[in-house]
Amino acid sequence: MKNDFYKYQAQTTPHPLALEISHAEGSYIYDTSGKKHLDFVAGVSACTLGHCHPRVVSAIKNQVDKYLHVMVYGEYIQEPAVELAKLLSENLPKNLNTTYLVNSGTEAIEGSLKLARRATGRTQILYANNAYHGNTMGSMSVMGFEERKNAFKPLVPDCFPVDFNNEQDLQKITSETAAIILETIQGGAGFIQPENDYLKKVRQRCDETGTLLILDEIQPGFGRTGKLFAFEHFGIVPDILVMGKGMGGGLPIGAFTASHEVMALLQDNPKLGHITTFGGNPVIAAAALATLQELTETDIIQQTLEKEKLFRNLLKHPLIKEVRGRGLMLAAMLETPEIASQVILACKEEGLILFWLLFEGRALRITPPLTISNDEIAEGCKLLQIVLNRVK
Repeated sequence: MKNDFYKYQAQTTPHPLALEISHAEGSYIYDTSGKKHLDFVAGVSACTLGHCHPRVVSAIKNQVDKYLHVMVYGEYIQEPAVELAKLLSENLPKNLNTTYLVNSGTEAIEGSLKLARRATGRTQILYANNAYHGNTMGSMSVMGFEERKNAFKPLVPDCFPVDFNNEQDLQKITSETAAIILETIQGGAGFIQPENDYLKKVRQRCDETGTLLILDEIQPGFGRTGKLFAFEHFGIVPDILVMGKGMGGGLPIGAFTASHEVMALLQDNPKLGHITTFGGNPVIAAAALATLQELTETDIIQQTLEKEKLFRNLLKHPLIKEVRGRGLMLAAMLETPEIASQVILACKEEGLILFWLLFEGRALRITPPLTISNDEIAEGCKLLQIVLNRVK
């Protein structure tokens, strides 16, 4: 199987982890040798309720018995998609009431950028340095990491960077700016949170210039930071909200949400302003609906902040210089990228899954399922401490 993996499946890096999977359940992934691995990554923040959560699996099975794909997005009334969009609206501020379901976070970014240009009649898009919003051409155009972009240029024009948390750069938002797109908490950059009411100041400047604020919650959304969406911590509301990853319970999905008035602009002039074949797929929508129901009907999200405290208490070691992030979106910062890689690979051998961040090589990604137990947190941190003690 490993030989076929390398031979027939396109690779993203020269050295993938190549863990051969047998099955997964709860907070654990099992390889084909029978070894279990405690998962502190959750598919890069995607498996919000852990692996094969019973409510999600049941929703998938029930929908599979009814119908699968029946029509391109938006033509037929399909209960899982309607109920998902409705429940999202009920749990969001009143201006975020209409959702367009797509297949991934990066497609949702593409749709949000198109919508911002359509709604404002402007072309300029601002984005943050060290931002990551996906890897399609439009999303790369607002990626703040030139080294990753250079091989694929030219990208979408009229996209310009600002520095996250830099208030002076807010003057770059003008009456020519269609939108500024920001991660509510910067992910690939190292789980950087907004400081000194930065997002409130962005919101104010957008209001002054008629610019739309797009917040990318693909990673922090769906409870990971102790709120359903991270912007709730910061006292502001975006014009367009982008989500993905954790909303699908382990299945591929994305969405962007705006007001009904703004979203209606994709219906006409031109018609089919955004279109997707598989967006709103009933099986995936059923999984996402079950995930959102579980999050909103239980105290899982509230527990996230208590679990953060436990992690911070246990992540104390001379090699750990800082723990960044909020809730269960945490990054333990080591001294060098070389030490971080050594630790991640050694933890894999010990049965603990950690991972890297995209642009910040010193970080250990810690984004477990929100359902992880306190005992599992303690177990994983103990394994991490053992590995850290071996590092020279």
